[in-house]
Amino acid sequence: MCPSPPTVFDFDVQELDQEEREAKATLRAMDPATAAMGSLLPKLFELLHGEYKLQKGVKKDVQFLEREMRSIDAALRKVAMVPRDKLDDNSKIWANDVRELAYEMEDVVERFMVGVQGFEPAANPDGFKGFVKKVASLFTKGKARHQIADAIKGIKDQVQQVADRRDRYKIDDVEATLLAASTMVDPLDPRLMVQFKDQRELVGIEGPRDELIKRLAGEDGCVSRQQLKILSIFGFGGLGKTTLARAVYDKIQAEFICKAFVSVGQKPNLKNVLVGILLRIDKASCHNVTLLDEVLLIEKLRELLTNKRYLIIIDDIWDMSSWDIIKCVFTDSKCGSRVITTTRIFEVAKEAGDIYKQEPLSPGRSKELFCMRLSIGKSKSPYHESVKISEKILQKCGGIPLAIITIASLLASKPVTDWPGVYDSIGFGNEDNKEVDTTRKILLYSYYDLPYYPRLCLLHLGIYPEDYEIKKDTLIWKWVAEGYVREEPGKGLFEVGERYFNMLIDRSMIQAVERPYHSIIYACRVHDLVLDMIHFLSEDESFVTASNSNMTSPRTTSRRLAINNEIIEQDGSVANMSMKQVRLYSATMCHFSTLPVLSNFKALRVLALEDCTFMGSERSVKPEDSPYHLNYLGRLIHLRYLGFSDRLVGFSLPGISMPLILEVPEEIGDLRFLQVLDLGRTGIKKLPQTVGRLTQLKCLRFGGSSMEVLDCTNLTSLEELQLHLASPDFLKGLAKLKELRKFSLHFEEEHGNMLFKDLMGHVANLQKLQVIMVTCRHRPYPQPWSDYTGSVTLGHLRHLTVNGLLPGLPVWINSSCLPNLCHLYMELTAMKSQDMEILGRFSELITLTVLLYDYMAFPNAMEEGAFPKLRYLELKNFNQPRFVLGAMSSLECFRIIIGLEGTNGWDFHSLVNLPRLEKVDAEILGNTTMGINEDELQAHESLKQAHASLKHAVEIHPNHPALKLQIYHS
Repeated sequence: MCPSPPTVFDFDVQELDQEEREAKATLRAMDPATAAMGSLLPKLFELLHGEYKLQKGVKKDVQFLEREMRSIDAALRKVAMVPRDKLDDNSKIWANDVRELAYEMEDVVERFMVGVQGFEPAANPDGFKGFVKKVASLFTKGKARHQIADAIKGIKDQVQQVADRRDRYKIDDVEATLLAASTMVDPLDPRLMVQFKDQRELVGIEGPRDELIKRLAGEDGCVSRQQLKILSIFGFGGLGKTTLARAVYDKIQAEFICKAFVSVGQKPNLKNVLVGILLRIDKASCHNVTLLDEVLLIEKLRELLTNKRYLIIIDDIWDMSSWDIIKCVFTDSKCGSRVITTTRIFEVAKEAGDIYKQEPLSPGRSKELFCMRLSIGKSKSPYHESVKISEKILQKCGGIPLAIITIASLLASKPVTDWPGVYDSIGFGNEDNKEVDTTRKILLYSYYDLPYYPRLCLLHLGIYPEDYEIKKDTLIWKWVAEGYVREEPGKGLFEVGERYFNMLIDRSMIQAVERPYHSIIYACRVHDLVLDMIHFLSEDESFVTASNSNMTSPRTTSRRLAINNEIIEQDGSVANMSMKQVRLYSATMCHFSTLPVLSNFKALRVLALEDCTFMGSERSVKPEDSPYHLNYLGRLIHLRYLGFSDRLVGFSLPGISMPLILEVPEEIGDLRFLQVLDLGRTGIKKLPQTVGRLTQLKCLRFGGSSMEVLDCTNLTSLEELQLHLASPDFLKGLAKLKELRKFSLHFEEEHGNMLFKDLMGHVANLQKLQVIMVTCRHRPYPQPWSDYTGSVTLGHLRHLTVNGLLPGLPVWINSSCLPNLCHLYMELTAMKSQDMEILGRFSELITLTVLLYDYMAFPNAMEEGAFPKLRYLELKNFNQPRFVLGAMSSLECFRIIIGLEGTNGWDFHSLVNLPRLEKVDAEILGNTTMGINEDELQAHESLKQAHASLKHAVEIHPNHPALKLQIYHS
């Protein structure tokens, strides 16, 4: 370790921190060019502002750089506020050049920053001043002074050219363009076109229209027919929300005295919106209406609507503040008035009280619209000419009417033989077609409405292939490593990133993948239309370069390189391309015969190989001779994310050996900026002790044996920890991991009894814990663990899994100690009937799984209102479950596992007391012998009775839940 250098700075730490916060606060709606600058400024200028005993001329150059780059940054923010389709070519070129210059400057600075051997980052990962002190000694050396002087001189010349072009192109005047864009009505606004679409062109509108009319009529029992009802149509851009709202409006408007259909939009002039409503309701009262302000307009509208039955459609609302003002207009005079809103933002939709989620078209309706748009007509289908390619094209559209119309418009002027080429293209955005422009415009509305950091997170999704299921937690950690997650006081970076993830779902930019009945979104997908938009923007702004089997090799200047569904060989172009400027290297579902040569990377921040296969021979002579070695890993000093995932781990395939990555070198301890180490599915057996030096690590996932090597006492930044084995010494260090949010540990059974009590004792006071998962590999006849009888009070714990045999319900599993518990999984030797009453008091519990090794009778009585939010219940070895009216009122899925001997006298008539039940799964475990004796015959008779009872119970249930009965014989 090098000693700390003397303090040679003349600025105040608090002042710097405040400047950095203010600089970050200015980052609003900006594009990747501004992202590059935002990453550079707090790093470059705070570093170069110190007194490094630089030559006099160099110091003047540094002062020039600071002054000019801040000015350039201000101009760049103005450019970024204007959508790129409204910028002139010179402004786009200038912004791209600034981005590349910022990248080059940051690379230069970081090469100096990491040139000091044995440096230690500050204890506070976000405390930049402490880090600067550590590297200050670098610039006191004569050689370093000479090198930085040359580098800064070259940078200065480039900055001067960029500054001159900014003045020449009048970049600072783009703000006027933004003002004009926000106040003018776009003559090609797609909302206007769909409002007046011929009803004969609509496909599949009748069913949704009639369902909405039924809801509005009050026939759903939610509100009185005479009360004011507000309903929101919510869905992804291009689904046809405006079209549906117009169809409802046209159908029922004659029943109302006052009616209006107005659009709001992204940056509304609310006074114009209110005037629009007024004009449609009562033109006669609109003399000198422009003289009225918003308050007077609202008062006038309320006066006109009082004691009248009105129908008003408020189309395309984007934010809560606009809706909060507009809804002040609506009075409830108990006249049966109705208001419909449309939005692609879920938070806005929730305010209406009643939400109609717009769904994509069915395959049949999609085909009908496709044929109609081709001007062939319903009776003449093009499918007879090219059935397969037509079906593939429609599958790509995903039932989105706008996508179907767009692709059909492209194909209408092309012979069928050209259709495969259209399908293979990365998107619809490269064709000269009015419908394409409309599609792109609608999607870009949502994109430009996003805040700055979530916008970058969305662009990051361009690294993944089509239809790929993107794991939520892994994705968020990549965002963190890329610097796309902004710090917020009192919140962990993952928590902030999770909010960005939820925002993208609420804005309908990504599609949630949810585990049924669990209220858990564990992954997402990106609709092909959105992915096409992302690729278009990424190509236009050089954000991510994606390579796959349908594309040419990526550019050698790529900063972020994504490779999907490719075979990576030692002599291939991708394996040997220049990587010195690459910051992100992502491979998904690729087949590797060798890992990338790590020494080729000079600026790498993220290295992620996800769901890949590593093919070859397991019989390498030495680890360093294996094509999967990690030599030179220690040189990737910039690295923030290191993740490998082998899709063949856990599978045994004939003729295929899996060498995987043989070992992790000790040099991994030199990656002092590493935040994420994900080796959960690699087959690596051990981690070196040097992992304990990674003080910036926030996420560690490892599936190998870590029993005697890992010391976690210095890993105090960890938010997520997933390990396979642990020792008592390791567990002692857990108490220091105060930031831990998610903890998963797998025991072998021989260690489980000894370690479980120690584990719970050490984690009992980790107050940020939200997830605890303790699993154990059972033998055929497992031995019960000793229970932990101490206090466990974790107010934020939401998920608890104890997959180890406990003697009974632990005393600390109750609603007082764990008030926010949502998911509980337990394996118990036995359970008392009153224990179900204890569990019933968990007000937030959504799923409950209790696996018993001894039979227990279900309680005959249960408190009314018990298990108020429970959606999923799984029981093993419970005799005769009885469901009490008023308890488990939200239960949707019931699963029971039981042996043949436990089926005697089964009676499931009490299922009728579960008003929301949708599914019943029953699994019966039995024995089969060559002959059937009297006892077995009786058991089979019991099975028949149980089956009959289940079948009868679901038949008489008002919901007619689905029934699945499985019998397993051993």
